[in-house]
Amino acid sequence: MKTSRRLHRIALSIPVAAVLSVLPAQARDFFSLEFSEADTLTSHRIEWRASTEAMAGSGSFAPRLVSANRAGLYSQPLALMERGALAKRLNLAERFSYSFGAEALIDITKATPYRKWSEEESAFYFQDERPGWVRLQQLYAEVKYRGIFASLGMKENDRSLFDPLLGSGDLTLSNNARPIPQLRVGFIDFQDIPLTKGWVQIQGDIAYGKFFDNDWLKSHYNYYNSFITTGAWFHYKRCYFRTKPSEAFSVTVGMQHACQFGGSWTKYYEGRKGRTVSDKLTFTDFLKVFYQTKGNDSDNPGESVNFLGNHLGSWDVKMRYRFRNGSSLTAYLQKPWEDESGVAWQNGFDGVWGLRYETASQGPVEAVVVEYLDFTNQAGPMLWDVTEIMPNKATGADNYYNNFMYNGWANYGFAIGSPAFKAPIYNTDGYLCFTDNHLRGMHVGIKGGVVSGFSYRAVVSYLTANGTPYNPRRNHRSVTSMLAEAAYAPEKVPGLTLKASLSFDAGSLYRPAAGIFLSASYCGSFSLSRKNANR
Repeated sequence: MKTSRRLHRIALSIPVAAVLSVLPAQARDFFSLEFSEADTLTSHRIEWRASTEAMAGSGSFAPRLVSANRAGLYSQPLALMERGALAKRLNLAERFSYSFGAEALIDITKATPYRKWSEEESAFYFQDERPGWVRLQQLYAEVKYRGIFASLGMKENDRSLFDPLLGSGDLTLSNNARPIPQLRVGFIDFQDIPLTKGWVQIQGDIAYGKFFDNDWLKSHYNYYNSFITTGAWFHYKRCYFRTKPSEAFSVTVGMQHACQFGGSWTKYYEGRKGRTVSDKLTFTDFLKVFYQTKGNDSDNPGESVNFLGNHLGSWDVKMRYRFRNGSSLTAYLQKPWEDESGVAWQNGFDGVWGLRYETASQGPVEAVVVEYLDFTNQAGPMLWDVTEIMPNKATGADNYYNNFMYNGWANYGFAIGSPAFKAPIYNTDGYLCFTDNHLRGMHVGIKGGVVSGFSYRAVVSYLTANGTPYNPRRNHRSVTSMLAEAAYAPEKVPGLTLKASLSFDAGSLYRPAAGIFLSASYCGSFSLSRKNANR
Protein backbone atom coordinates (compact mmCIF):
# COMPACT_ATOMS: atom_id res chain seq x y z
CA MET A 1 0.00 0.00 0.00
CA LYS A 2 1.38 3.38 -0.96
CA THR A 3 0.41 6.74 0.50
CA SER A 4 0.37 10.29 -0.72
CA ARG A 5 2.32 12.94 1.14
CA ARG A 6 1.08 15.90 -0.89
CA LEU A 7 -2.74 15.53 -0.87
CA HIS A 8 -2.84 13.74 2.45
CA ARG A 9 -0.92 16.49 4.23
CA ILE A 10 -3.29 19.07 2.82
CA ALA A 11 -6.22 17.13 4.26
CA LEU A 12 -4.63 16.53 7.67
CA SER A 13 -2.39 19.59 8.17
CA ILE A 14 -4.78 21.14 10.66
CA PRO A 15 -3.31 22.30 13.97
CA VAL A 16 -2.52 19.19 15.99
CA ALA A 17 -4.31 20.64 19.01
CA ALA A 18 -7.55 20.54 17.04
CA VAL A 19 -7.07 16.97 15.87
CA LEU A 20 -7.86 15.35 19.19
CA SER A 21 -11.25 13.98 20.14
CA VAL A 22 -13.69 11.08 20.35
CA LEU A 23 -17.18 10.69 18.93
CA PRO A 24 -19.93 9.69 21.33
CA ALA A 25 -21.14 6.18 20.62
CA GLN A 26 -24.61 5.88 19.14
CA ALA A 27 -25.38 2.74 21.13
CA ARG A 28 -25.64 2.98 24.91
CA ASP A 29 -24.10 -0.39 25.67
CA PHE A 30 -22.51 -0.70 29.10
CA PHE A 31 -19.77 -2.94 27.74
CA SER A 32 -18.82 -0.15 25.31
CA LEU A 33 -18.90 2.93 27.53
CA GLU A 34 -18.67 6.30 25.81
CA PHE A 35 -19.35 9.92 26.60
CA SER A 36 -22.91 11.21 27.00
CA GLU A 37 -24.70 14.02 28.80
CA ALA A 38 -26.57 11.33 30.73
CA ASP A 39 -23.28 10.29 32.33
CA THR A 40 -23.55 13.18 34.79
CA LEU A 41 -26.31 11.23 36.56
CA THR A 42 -24.20 8.12 37.15
CA SER A 43 -20.61 9.32 37.02
CA HIS A 44 -20.27 9.43 40.82
CA ARG A 45 -21.22 5.78 41.06
CA ILE A 46 -19.54 2.57 40.00
CA GLU A 47 -21.57 0.52 37.56
CA TRP A 48 -21.37 -3.24 37.18
CA ARG A 49 -22.78 -5.75 34.76
CA ALA A 50 -22.79 -9.54 34.48
CA SER A 51 -24.11 -11.66 31.65
CA THR A 52 -24.46 -15.23 30.46
CA GLU A 53 -24.38 -15.70 26.70
CA ALA A 54 -24.69 -18.81 24.57
CA MET A 55 -24.29 -19.56 20.88
CA ALA A 56 -25.55 -22.78 19.32
CA GLY A 57 -25.14 -23.30 15.61
CA SER A 58 -23.81 -25.31 12.71
CA GLY A 59 -20.72 -24.79 10.60
CA SER A 60 -17.11 -23.95 11.42
CA PHE A 61 -17.85 -20.41 12.63
CA ALA A 62 -20.70 -18.41 14.06
CA PRO A 63 -22.85 -16.70 11.40
CA ARG A 64 -21.16 -13.54 10.15
CA LEU A 65 -23.66 -11.00 11.48
CA VAL A 66 -23.49 -12.46 14.98
CA SER A 67 -19.81 -11.49 15.05
CA ALA A 68 -20.08 -8.20 13.15
CA ASN A 69 -19.30 -5.05 15.15
CA ARG A 70 -19.19 -7.01 18.43
CA ALA A 71 -15.58 -6.32 19.49
CA GLY A 72 -14.24 -9.68 18.32
CA LEU A 73 -16.15 -11.60 20.99
CA TYR A 74 -18.05 -14.17 18.95
CA SER A 75 -16.47 -16.42 16.36
CA GLN A 76 -17.30 -20.03 17.20
CA PRO A 77 -20.51 -21.94 16.33
CA LEU A 78 -20.83 -23.42 19.83
CA ALA A 79 -19.98 -21.21 22.80
CA LEU A 80 -20.91 -20.45 26.39
CA MET A 81 -19.63 -17.15 27.77
CA GLU A 82 -19.70 -15.51 31.18
CA ARG A 83 -18.90 -11.77 31.17
CA GLY A 84 -18.40 -9.34 34.02
CA ALA A 85 -17.48 -5.65 34.04
CA LEU A 86 -17.03 -2.66 36.34
CA ALA A 87 -16.82 0.96 35.23
CA LYS A 88 -16.97 4.53 36.46
CA ARG A 89 -18.00 7.13 33.91
CA LEU A 90 -16.66 10.60 33.32
CA ASN A 91 -18.70 13.48 34.75
CA LEU A 92 -19.13 15.93 31.90
CA ALA A 93 -20.56 18.62 34.18
CA GLU A 94 -17.36 18.89 36.23
CA ARG A 95 -14.20 20.68 35.15
CA PHE A 96 -12.03 17.73 36.19
CA SER A 97 -13.20 14.12 36.19
CA TYR A 98 -11.78 10.63 35.87
CA SER A 99 -13.09 7.26 34.82
CA PHE A 100 -11.96 3.66 34.64
CA GLY A 101 -13.26 0.30 33.51
CA ALA A 102 -12.47 -3.39 33.34
CA GLU A 103 -14.11 -6.38 31.71
CA ALA A 104 -13.17 -10.04 31.85
CA LEU A 105 -14.82 -13.15 30.49
CA ILE A 106 -14.78 -16.94 30.55
CA ASP A 107 -15.46 -18.49 27.15
CA ILE A 108 -16.04 -22.21 26.54
CA THR A 109 -16.13 -22.85 22.80
CA LYS A 110 -15.93 -25.44 20.07
CA ALA A 111 -12.58 -25.49 18.25
CA THR A 112 -12.03 -24.92 14.52
CA PRO A 113 -9.27 -26.83 12.65
CA TYR A 114 -6.65 -24.79 10.77
CA ARG A 115 -4.21 -26.26 8.26
CA LYS A 116 -0.52 -25.90 9.11
CA TRP A 117 2.77 -27.14 7.69
CA SER A 118 5.11 -29.42 9.61
CA GLU A 119 8.70 -28.92 8.56
CA GLU A 120 9.77 -32.05 10.41
CA GLU A 121 7.15 -34.26 8.72
CA SER A 122 7.20 -32.31 5.42
CA ALA A 123 3.43 -32.52 5.36
CA PHE A 124 0.30 -30.56 6.21
CA TYR A 125 -1.72 -31.28 9.32
CA PHE A 126 -4.74 -29.73 11.05
CA GLN A 127 -4.56 -28.07 14.43
CA ASP A 128 -7.63 -27.11 16.47
CA GLU A 129 -7.82 -23.44 17.44
CA ARG A 130 -10.25 -21.64 19.72
CA PRO A 131 -10.38 -18.33 21.62
CA GLY A 132 -8.75 -18.26 25.04
CA TRP A 133 -10.74 -19.74 27.89
CA VAL A 134 -10.20 -16.66 30.05
CA ARG A 135 -9.72 -13.23 28.48
CA LEU A 136 -9.32 -9.65 29.57
CA GLN A 137 -11.47 -7.73 27.11
CA GLN A 138 -11.17 -4.20 28.50
CA LEU A 139 -8.94 -2.40 31.00
CA TYR A 140 -8.54 1.37 30.85
CA ALA A 141 -8.33 4.64 32.77
CA GLU A 142 -9.26 8.13 31.63
CA VAL A 143 -8.97 11.71 32.86
CA LYS A 144 -10.73 14.85 31.65
CA TYR A 145 -10.06 18.55 32.11
CA ARG A 146 -12.69 20.86 30.62
CA GLY A 147 -13.22 19.53 27.10
CA ILE A 148 -9.95 17.59 26.78
CA PHE A 149 -9.38 14.00 27.85
CA ALA A 150 -6.67 11.33 27.80
CA SER A 151 -7.27 7.58 27.80
CA LEU A 152 -4.84 4.71 28.35
CA GLY A 153 -5.52 1.01 27.92
CA MET A 154 -7.93 -1.28 26.07
CA LYS A 155 -11.40 0.16 25.60
CA GLU A 156 -14.17 -0.70 23.17
CA ASN A 157 -14.90 2.44 21.21
CA ASP A 158 -16.94 2.70 18.06
CA ARG A 159 -15.83 6.16 16.97
CA SER A 160 -17.70 5.89 13.70
CA LEU A 161 -20.00 8.60 12.40
CA PHE A 162 -22.35 5.86 11.27
CA ASP A 163 -24.85 3.49 12.86
CA PRO A 164 -22.93 0.56 14.42
CA LEU A 165 -26.07 -1.54 15.05
CA LEU A 166 -27.77 -1.31 11.66
CA GLY A 167 -24.92 -0.38 9.30
CA SER A 168 -22.27 -2.59 7.72
CA GLY A 169 -19.44 -1.04 9.76
CA ASP A 170 -16.90 1.76 9.52
CA LEU A 171 -14.30 1.22 6.79
CA THR A 172 -11.28 2.45 8.76
CA LEU A 173 -11.96 1.82 12.46
CA SER A 174 -15.07 0.09 13.74
CA ASN A 175 -15.91 -1.89 16.86
CA ASN A 176 -15.56 -5.17 14.96
CA ALA A 177 -12.24 -6.36 16.43
CA ARG A 178 -10.93 -6.62 19.97
CA PRO A 179 -9.69 -3.29 21.36
CA ILE A 180 -6.02 -2.45 20.76
CA PRO A 181 -4.04 -1.22 23.81
CA GLN A 182 -3.32 2.43 23.11
CA LEU A 183 -2.87 5.98 24.36
CA ARG A 184 -5.52 8.36 23.11
CA VAL A 185 -6.01 12.11 23.69
CA GLY A 186 -8.72 14.39 22.45
CA PHE A 187 -11.70 16.66 22.86
CA ILE A 188 -14.85 15.25 24.43
CA ASP A 189 -17.04 16.40 21.57
CA PHE A 190 -17.18 18.73 18.57
CA GLN A 191 -15.74 22.14 19.43
CA ASP A 192 -16.83 25.49 17.99
CA ILE A 193 -14.23 27.10 15.75
CA PRO A 194 -13.56 30.67 16.91
CA LEU A 195 -15.20 33.52 14.96
CA THR A 196 -17.75 31.17 13.32
CA LYS A 197 -20.42 31.69 16.03
CA GLY A 198 -21.00 27.96 16.24
CA TRP A 199 -21.67 27.53 12.53
CA VAL A 200 -18.55 25.41 12.03
CA GLN A 201 -17.22 22.86 14.52
CA ILE A 202 -14.14 20.67 14.51
CA GLN A 203 -13.36 17.29 15.98
CA GLY A 204 -10.54 14.77 15.73
CA ASP A 205 -8.42 12.33 17.70
CA ILE A 206 -4.97 10.83 17.73
CA ALA A 207 -3.79 7.49 19.12
CA TYR A 208 -0.72 5.28 19.25
CA GLY A 209 -0.96 1.67 20.33
CA LYS A 210 0.58 -1.81 20.18
CA PHE A 211 -0.81 -5.00 18.71
CA PHE A 212 -0.77 -7.86 21.23
CA ASP A 213 -2.05 -10.64 18.97
CA ASN A 214 1.33 -12.29 18.31
CA ASP A 215 0.27 -15.60 19.87
CA TRP A 216 -2.91 -15.67 17.77
CA LEU A 217 -0.95 -14.99 14.59
CA LYS A 218 1.65 -17.67 15.33
CA SER A 219 -0.96 -20.31 16.17
CA HIS A 220 -3.09 -19.64 13.07
CA TYR A 221 -0.39 -19.12 10.43
CA ASN A 222 0.33 -22.08 8.10
CA TYR A 223 4.17 -21.65 7.92
CA TYR A 224 4.11 -22.75 4.30
CA ASN A 225 3.66 -19.72 2.06
CA SER A 226 3.11 -15.95 2.18
CA PHE A 227 4.44 -14.21 5.32
CA ILE A 228 3.78 -13.39 8.97
CA THR A 229 4.43 -10.06 10.72
CA THR A 230 4.50 -9.87 14.52
CA GLY A 231 5.06 -7.09 17.03
CA ALA A 232 3.54 -4.33 14.89
CA TRP A 233 2.49 -0.92 16.22
CA PHE A 234 -0.77 0.98 15.64
CA HIS A 235 -1.46 4.62 14.78
CA TYR A 236 -4.76 6.37 14.14
CA LYS A 237 -5.99 9.92 13.65
CA ARG A 238 -8.91 11.72 12.12
CA CYS A 239 -10.32 15.19 11.62
CA TYR A 240 -13.95 16.15 11.03
CA PHE A 241 -15.71 19.44 10.38
CA ARG A 242 -19.42 19.86 11.12
CA THR A 243 -21.86 22.67 10.43
CA LYS A 244 -24.19 23.86 13.17
CA PRO A 245 -26.03 20.74 14.40
CA SER A 246 -29.02 22.66 15.80
CA GLU A 247 -30.02 23.66 12.28
CA ALA A 248 -32.39 21.51 10.24
CA PHE A 249 -29.63 20.72 7.75
CA SER A 250 -26.14 19.79 8.95
CA VAL A 251 -23.07 18.45 7.12
CA THR A 252 -20.08 16.56 8.54
CA VAL A 253 -17.00 15.94 6.41
CA GLY A 254 -13.50 14.73 7.19
CA MET A 255 -10.86 12.05 6.86
CA GLN A 256 -9.57 9.08 8.86
CA HIS A 257 -6.02 7.78 8.67
CA ALA A 258 -4.70 4.56 10.22
CA CYS A 259 -1.38 2.74 10.06
CA GLN A 260 0.43 -0.47 10.98
CA PHE A 261 4.17 -0.01 11.40
CA GLY A 262 7.25 -1.64 12.90
CA GLY A 263 7.39 -5.29 13.85
CA SER A 264 9.17 -8.31 12.40
CA TRP A 265 8.35 -9.68 8.93
CA THR A 266 9.22 -13.27 7.92
CA LYS A 267 8.65 -14.82 4.51
CA TYR A 268 8.05 -18.54 3.87
CA TYR A 269 8.52 -20.38 0.56
CA GLU A 270 6.86 -23.82 0.25
CA GLY A 271 7.47 -24.59 3.89
CA ARG A 272 10.99 -23.16 4.03
CA LYS A 273 11.74 -20.12 6.10
CA GLY A 274 13.08 -17.27 4.02
CA ARG A 275 14.07 -13.73 4.73
CA THR A 276 13.31 -11.93 8.02
CA VAL A 277 13.16 -8.14 8.33
CA SER A 278 12.83 -6.37 11.69
CA ASP A 279 12.29 -2.63 12.00
CA LYS A 280 14.16 -1.03 14.89
CA LEU A 281 11.91 1.92 15.60
CA THR A 282 13.08 5.26 16.93
CA PHE A 283 11.09 8.23 18.18
CA THR A 284 11.51 9.79 14.74
CA ASP A 285 9.70 6.84 13.18
CA PHE A 286 6.61 7.58 15.29
CA LEU A 287 6.60 11.06 13.77
CA LYS A 288 7.13 9.65 10.29
CA VAL A 289 3.96 7.56 10.41
CA PHE A 290 2.03 10.64 11.55
CA TYR A 291 3.17 12.67 8.55
CA GLN A 292 3.65 9.62 6.27
CA THR A 293 7.16 10.39 5.18
CA LYS A 294 9.73 8.11 3.54
CA GLY A 295 10.59 4.84 5.23
CA ASN A 296 13.46 4.16 7.59
CA ASP A 297 16.91 2.78 6.87
CA SER A 298 15.91 -0.86 7.35
CA ASP A 299 16.98 -3.42 4.77
CA ASN A 300 13.43 -3.68 3.43
CA PRO A 301 13.53 -1.96 0.03
CA GLY A 302 9.76 -1.43 -0.05
CA GLU A 303 9.69 0.78 3.03
CA SER A 304 12.94 2.54 2.19
CA VAL A 305 11.71 3.56 -1.26
CA ASN A 306 8.07 4.11 -0.35
CA PHE A 307 6.71 5.02 3.12
CA LEU A 308 7.17 3.60 6.58
CA GLY A 309 4.24 1.41 7.53
CA ASN A 310 0.96 0.26 6.00
CA HIS A 311 -1.30 3.30 5.61
CA LEU A 312 -5.01 3.35 4.85
CA GLY A 313 -8.05 5.45 5.61
CA SER A 314 -11.28 6.93 4.34
CA TRP A 315 -12.96 10.14 3.34
CA ASP A 316 -16.22 10.47 5.31
CA VAL A 317 -19.19 12.63 4.33
CA LYS A 318 -22.47 12.81 6.22
CA MET A 319 -25.48 15.04 5.46
CA ARG A 320 -28.42 15.11 7.87
CA TYR A 321 -31.81 16.80 7.45
CA ARG A 322 -34.19 17.02 10.40
CA PHE A 323 -37.89 17.34 9.61
CA ARG A 324 -40.33 19.47 11.60
CA ASN A 325 -41.80 16.41 13.32
CA GLY A 326 -38.34 15.54 14.72
CA SER A 327 -37.55 12.65 12.38
CA SER A 328 -34.36 12.82 10.31
CA LEU A 329 -32.92 11.58 7.03
CA THR A 330 -29.16 11.09 6.71
CA ALA A 331 -27.16 10.43 3.55
CA TYR A 332 -23.53 9.38 3.93
CA LEU A 333 -20.53 8.18 2.01
CA GLN A 334 -17.28 6.51 3.06
CA LYS A 335 -14.58 6.38 0.39
CA PRO A 336 -11.56 4.19 1.19
CA TRP A 337 -8.03 5.14 0.19
CA GLU A 338 -4.69 3.36 0.13
CA ASP A 339 -2.46 5.78 -1.77
CA GLU A 340 -2.52 9.09 -3.63
CA SER A 341 -5.03 7.90 -6.21
CA GLY A 342 -7.50 6.97 -3.48
CA VAL A 343 -6.95 10.20 -1.56
CA ALA A 344 -7.68 12.06 -4.80
CA TRP A 345 -10.91 10.05 -5.28
CA GLN A 346 -9.52 8.29 -8.35
CA ASN A 347 -10.92 4.93 -7.25
CA GLY A 348 -14.21 5.26 -9.09
CA PHE A 349 -17.45 4.41 -7.29
CA ASP A 350 -15.70 2.56 -4.47
CA GLY A 351 -17.15 3.13 -1.03
CA VAL A 352 -20.17 2.71 1.21
CA TRP A 353 -23.15 4.77 0.04
CA GLY A 354 -25.84 4.90 2.70
CA LEU A 355 -29.21 6.33 3.75
CA ARG A 356 -30.53 6.33 7.31
CA TYR A 357 -34.04 7.36 8.37
CA GLU A 358 -34.83 7.80 12.05
CA THR A 359 -38.23 8.57 13.55
CA ALA A 360 -38.80 11.04 16.37
CA SER A 361 -40.57 8.59 18.68
CA GLN A 362 -40.55 4.96 19.66
CA GLY A 363 -42.64 2.57 17.62
CA PRO A 364 -42.61 -0.49 15.35
CA VAL A 365 -40.07 1.23 13.07
CA GLU A 366 -37.60 3.59 14.74
CA ALA A 367 -34.68 3.55 12.28
CA VAL A 368 -33.91 2.11 8.84
CA VAL A 369 -30.51 1.90 7.13
CA VAL A 370 -29.89 1.05 3.47
CA GLU A 371 -26.34 0.78 2.10
CA TYR A 372 -24.74 0.01 -1.23
CA LEU A 373 -21.16 -1.29 -1.01
CA ASP A 374 -18.76 -1.28 -3.95
CA PHE A 375 -15.02 -2.02 -3.87
CA THR A 376 -14.46 -3.23 -7.42
CA ASN A 377 -12.34 -0.34 -8.76
CA GLN A 378 -9.48 -0.14 -6.23
CA ALA A 379 -7.85 2.70 -8.24
CA GLY A 380 -7.51 0.53 -11.34
CA PRO A 381 -4.17 -0.75 -12.68
CA MET A 382 -0.72 0.40 -11.67
CA LEU A 383 -0.13 4.04 -12.65
CA TRP A 384 3.45 5.24 -13.04
CA ASP A 385 3.88 8.87 -12.02
CA VAL A 386 7.60 9.51 -12.41
CA THR A 387 9.00 12.68 -10.84
CA GLU A 388 12.49 13.97 -10.10
CA ILE A 389 11.93 13.46 -6.38
CA MET A 390 10.49 9.95 -6.72
CA PRO A 391 11.64 8.38 -10.02
CA ASN A 392 10.03 5.06 -9.06
CA LYS A 393 6.73 6.53 -7.83
CA ALA A 394 3.59 4.54 -8.66
CA THR A 395 -0.05 4.85 -7.66
CA GLY A 396 -3.19 2.84 -8.25
CA ALA A 397 -3.45 -0.95 -8.02
CA ASP A 398 -4.86 -0.83 -4.49
CA ASN A 399 -5.51 -3.95 -2.45
CA TYR A 400 -7.86 -2.91 0.33
CA TYR A 401 -6.84 -4.06 3.82
CA ASN A 402 -3.81 -5.92 2.41
CA ASN A 403 -0.13 -5.00 2.23
CA PHE A 404 3.11 -6.52 0.92
CA MET A 405 4.70 -6.52 4.40
CA TYR A 406 1.93 -6.44 7.02
CA ASN A 407 -0.81 -8.89 7.86
CA GLY A 408 -4.33 -7.91 6.86
CA TRP A 409 -5.94 -4.92 8.61
CA ALA A 410 -7.12 -7.10 11.49
CA ASN A 411 -6.66 -7.78 15.21
CA TYR A 412 -7.00 -11.33 16.51
CA GLY A 413 -8.27 -12.27 13.06
CA PHE A 414 -11.19 -9.82 12.92
CA ALA A 415 -11.22 -6.84 10.56
CA ILE A 416 -10.40 -3.60 12.35
CA GLY A 417 -12.51 -1.88 9.72
CA SER A 418 -15.67 -3.15 8.06
CA PRO A 419 -16.86 -6.72 8.73
CA ALA A 420 -18.20 -6.77 5.18
CA PHE A 421 -14.72 -7.92 4.14
CA LYS A 422 -14.02 -11.59 4.83
CA ALA A 423 -11.49 -11.46 7.67
CA PRO A 424 -8.37 -13.65 8.13
CA ILE A 425 -10.02 -15.59 10.98
CA TYR A 426 -12.14 -17.35 8.34
CA ASN A 427 -9.07 -18.54 6.41
CA THR A 428 -8.69 -22.08 7.73
CA ASP A 429 -5.71 -22.55 5.38
CA GLY A 430 -3.66 -20.28 7.67
CA TYR A 431 -3.43 -17.27 5.34
CA LEU A 432 -3.24 -14.02 7.37
CA CYS A 433 -4.51 -11.55 4.77
CA PHE A 434 -7.89 -10.78 3.19
CA THR A 435 -8.83 -13.07 0.30
CA ASP A 436 -11.96 -11.35 -1.06
CA ASN A 437 -11.75 -7.57 -0.96
CA HIS A 438 -12.93 -7.14 -4.59
CA LEU A 439 -16.63 -7.08 -3.68
CA ARG A 440 -19.95 -5.29 -3.95
CA GLY A 441 -23.32 -5.76 -2.33
CA MET A 442 -26.32 -4.41 -0.44
CA HIS A 443 -26.94 -4.08 3.29
CA VAL A 444 -30.23 -3.25 5.06
CA GLY A 445 -30.95 -2.80 8.77
CA ILE A 446 -34.10 -1.93 10.73
CA LYS A 447 -34.96 -1.59 14.40
CA GLY A 448 -37.96 -0.68 16.52
CA GLY A 449 -40.18 -1.59 19.43
CA VAL A 450 -43.45 -3.49 19.47
CA VAL A 451 -44.73 -3.08 23.03
CA SER A 452 -43.25 -1.66 26.22
CA GLY A 453 -40.02 -3.43 27.12
CA PHE A 454 -39.70 -5.26 23.78
CA SER A 455 -37.40 -4.18 20.96
CA TYR A 456 -36.02 -5.80 17.85
CA ARG A 457 -33.25 -5.45 15.29
CA ALA A 458 -33.08 -7.08 11.86
CA VAL A 459 -30.11 -6.94 9.47
CA VAL A 460 -29.66 -8.59 6.08
CA SER A 461 -26.88 -8.29 3.50
CA TYR A 462 -25.97 -9.75 0.15
CA LEU A 463 -22.34 -9.64 -1.00
CA THR A 464 -20.55 -10.92 -4.09
CA ALA A 465 -16.75 -11.19 -4.22
CA ASN A 466 -14.17 -12.04 -6.83
CA GLY A 467 -10.95 -12.48 -4.85
CA THR A 468 -8.48 -9.60 -4.85
CA PRO A 469 -7.12 -7.42 -7.68
CA TYR A 470 -3.84 -9.38 -7.49
CA ASN A 471 -5.45 -12.81 -7.14
CA PRO A 472 -8.91 -12.81 -8.76
CA ARG A 473 -11.19 -15.81 -8.61
CA ARG A 474 -12.24 -17.57 -11.78
CA ASN A 475 -15.85 -17.63 -10.55
CA HIS A 476 -17.25 -15.09 -8.12
CA ARG A 477 -18.56 -16.12 -4.72
CA SER A 478 -21.53 -14.71 -2.84
CA VAL A 479 -23.16 -14.81 0.59
CA THR A 480 -26.57 -13.89 1.94
CA SER A 481 -26.46 -13.14 5.66
CA MET A 482 -29.38 -12.45 7.98
CA LEU A 483 -29.81 -11.68 11.67
CA ALA A 484 -33.10 -11.15 13.56
CA GLU A 485 -32.74 -10.14 17.20
CA ALA A 486 -35.34 -9.51 19.92
CA ALA A 487 -34.69 -7.97 23.33
CA TYR A 488 -36.85 -7.74 26.44
CA ALA A 489 -36.17 -5.45 29.41
CA PRO A 490 -38.97 -5.98 31.98
CA GLU A 491 -39.98 -2.82 33.83
CA LYS A 492 -40.55 -4.77 37.04
CA VAL A 493 -36.93 -5.99 37.06
CA PRO A 494 -34.76 -2.93 36.35
CA GLY A 495 -31.35 -3.81 34.99
CA LEU A 496 -32.36 -7.15 33.48
CA THR A 497 -32.15 -7.60 29.70
CA LEU A 498 -32.92 -10.79 27.79
CA LYS A 499 -31.93 -11.22 24.14
CA ALA A 500 -32.42 -13.88 21.49
CA SER A 501 -31.38 -13.88 17.84
CA LEU A 502 -31.53 -16.14 14.81
CA SER A 503 -28.98 -15.84 12.04
CA PHE A 504 -27.55 -17.63 9.02
CA ASP A 505 -25.03 -17.42 6.17
CA ALA A 506 -25.97 -18.98 2.84
CA GLY A 507 -23.74 -19.08 -0.21
CA SER A 508 -20.20 -19.88 -1.26
CA LEU A 509 -18.18 -16.92 0.10
CA TYR A 510 -18.45 -18.21 3.68
CA ARG A 511 -19.07 -21.72 4.83
CA PRO A 512 -22.84 -22.17 5.35
CA ALA A 513 -23.81 -21.54 8.96
CA ALA A 514 -26.94 -21.07 11.05
CA GLY A 515 -27.49 -20.59 14.73
CA ILE A 516 -29.30 -19.11 17.69
CA PHE A 517 -27.77 -16.69 20.17
CA LEU A 518 -29.17 -16.20 23.70
CA SER A 519 -28.09 -13.84 26.45
CA ALA A 520 -29.24 -12.72 29.89
CA SER A 521 -27.58 -9.71 31.49
CA TYR A 522 -28.09 -7.78 34.67
CA CYS A 523 -26.58 -4.43 35.60
CA GLY A 524 -26.58 -2.12 38.59
CA SER A 525 -24.47 0.42 40.42
CA PHE A 526 -23.12 1.23 43.85
CA SER A 527 -21.26 4.03 45.57
CA LEU A 528 -18.21 3.84 47.82
CA SER A 529 -19.28 6.97 49.69
CA ARG A 530 -21.70 6.72 52.59
CA LYS A 531 -23.61 9.77 51.38
CA ASN A 532 -24.70 8.04 48.17
CA ALA A 533 -24.73 4.46 49.42
CA ASN A 534 -28.53 4.15 49.51
CA ARG A 535 -29.26 5.81 46.21
